[in-house]
Amino acid sequence: MGWEEVKKRIRRINYFVCAIGMAMVIPLMLLTFADVMLRGFFNKPIPGTFELSEYLLAIFILLGAAYTQQVKGHVGVDFVTSRLSPRPRAICEIITTLLSLFIIAIVVWYGWIEGISEKTVSDQLRIPQYPFRVLVAVGAFLLWLELLIDLFGSFGKLRRNEP
Repeated sequence: MGWEEVKKRIRRINYFVCAIGMAMVIPLMLLTFADVMLRGFFNKPIPGTFELSEYLLAIFILLGAAYTQQVKGHVGVDFVTSRLSPRPRAICEIITTLLSLFIIAIVVWYGWIEGISEKTVSDQLRIPQYPFRVLVAVGAFLLWLELLIDLFGSFGKLRRNEP
């Protein structure tokens, strides 16, 4: 299996995982709507809405980070690098991607360690915390893979001397 096939599979996985995360927005919206309506009209809020909203948002954000990197949706500041010629720009991309890979690797490692050792549950609904802590490591690992693809792309740009 060649690099292009690996890259294609990673991107397909990230797309699928992001779709799962996006699907969590629907129950989040419905839960919030129902809670607001019940609270406003009947003074009967749904117990645990805040906890469930936190978990659904965590799923949405963590599973969407890698795909956002894939489509270059993260905020980038290029007012300095846009003025550089292709070679120095590629070098800057390589340096920042290497730093990002290092930082995200730490997040993966500590997310996994914290996730597998977590024993607590939420206050009101008694939902175990560990799946959401492990999800930090999973989402970060997918982001790390996407950054690795970007790193190889930057090395290719450097070699070809293209912007």
